[in-house]
Amino acid sequence: MTKKPLLITALIALTPFLGNVARAQILMTMEQALQYSAEHNPDLINSRMSMERYEQNLIAQRASLKSRFSLNLEPISFSQSRQFDSRYSDWYTNRSLSSSGTFTITQPIIWTDATLSLNNSLSWQDNESTIGGSTNRNRAFSNRLYLSLNQPIFTYNKTKMNMRQIEMNYENARISYALQMLNVERNITSQFYNLFMSQQNLEISESELENAEKNFRIIKDKVDADMATKDEYYQAELNLSQSRSSLENQRVSLENAKDNFKQSLGIPLNEDIMVVCEVAAEPVLVDFDKALQSALATRLELRQREISREQQEMSMIQVKDNDSFNGNISLSLGIMGDNPEFPHVYDSPTNNPRVAVSFSVPIFDWGARKARIKAAEIERDMFELSAEEELKGIEMDLRSTCRSLDNLLRQISIAEQSRQNAQLTYDLNEERYRNGELTGLQMNQIQSQLSSSKASYTQAIINYKIQLLNIKILTLYDFEKDEPVVPVTYEQKTDKKQKK
Repeated sequence: MTKKPLLITALIALTPFLGNVARAQILMTMEQALQYSAEHNPDLINSRMSMERYEQNLIAQRASLKSRFSLNLEPISFSQSRQFDSRYSDWYTNRSLSSSGTFTITQPIIWTDATLSLNNSLSWQDNESTIGGSTNRNRAFSNRLYLSLNQPIFTYNKTKMNMRQIEMNYENARISYALQMLNVERNITSQFYNLFMSQQNLEISESELENAEKNFRIIKDKVDADMATKDEYYQAELNLSQSRSSLENQRVSLENAKDNFKQSLGIPLNEDIMVVCEVAAEPVLVDFDKALQSALATRLELRQREISREQQEMSMIQVKDNDSFNGNISLSLGIMGDNPEFPHVYDSPTNNPRVAVSFSVPIFDWGARKARIKAAEIERDMFELSAEEELKGIEMDLRSTCRSLDNLLRQISIAEQSRQNAQLTYDLNEERYRNGELTGLQMNQIQSQLSSSKASYTQAIINYKIQLLNIKILTLYDFEKDEPVVPVTYEQKTDKKQKK
């Protein structure tokens, strides 16, 4: 099979219309299209924003594990009430004016899920009580400084699990972005070649119209010279009308392909675009065993499956912990002082130790916890079953794609031979048509065969290249370059730009 690169550009295809275009047209190669889509494709932008959202959640969660400083202020509080004192069987009036503030340093401990905090509460109060005509008043400062520890027991480490959940969500978002990059590459490649084929089909239709006009003029001259019958003239006129209609249809198809391509790229629809493409069919050897090994070792979907499996295990832990036996230990150690004068507030401090142990003991829940655990186990079994099927699906897709490569190479060879034969057949019969040995209907069929063979040849090459791209995406291995494919994440792209 002769492997001659077929270079067809939109510039050639659309040359007759360039004079009607007021604004500049965008010329774009495949590499430029992929590069542009990486920054402007709407699906990629959405996926990138989702990844950045999870990244910010991870940053926030990591920051929450550091010491937190807080200050709560109550500058002024006033109250006056009339209440009954049951000890003295008398009514009394109480008036209180106070101001307070609490400074707290809180440190989560991820290793044990405990919380350690240092607190200092400073307050001033002016309290007055009147009962039975007697008035008592107290005006003083008070300060309480204490260290407290709160430790859950007989339960899972919620802090560590939350941290791991957020880390996995971020990793999953990064994988989703990388997968979206590959999907966009597949989609852009397909749209690019669709536009390329539309441009070529337009060029073929122009060639058909040119031949139809030439043949029409030949028949018209023969009819005028009484060398051909009227029915040949009518057939040539019909062929010319069909060629013009086909050309208009191809123009419409071209504009639609442009719009689809611009939407996928993220280019405004009012822009005009042309693609430049070189298509060559170079056979590529694909080792199925190597392809399968690479797919099972590197497929990002399998890593997502592992993340989902770990999340399932965490979910099972949470379900089992629901309505289960657990407890809590609270420790507090500090001092308390009060005095009418602030500098002497700790002249006679008081120790304030506190220890508390509490338990939550479920007794009977009508089988709710057991049912939840059973439902989680069924969900886990369903997950494992779908995981096995996914592995089979990966291998089946790979087998099908590898099988199609050899067949597509044969189709390219057949299409090339068909194109050459169709061109030779047209060239030979064109003279016969001039001599009146062929009818207009026969010549139209030969022209259609030539046009179809040209389109089929290019389409066969495109199908082969698209399948090679599918192999690369399925295995994350580029067999054309014989090297593994490492999906580029948004962070890597940003780092490269910063270095530049």
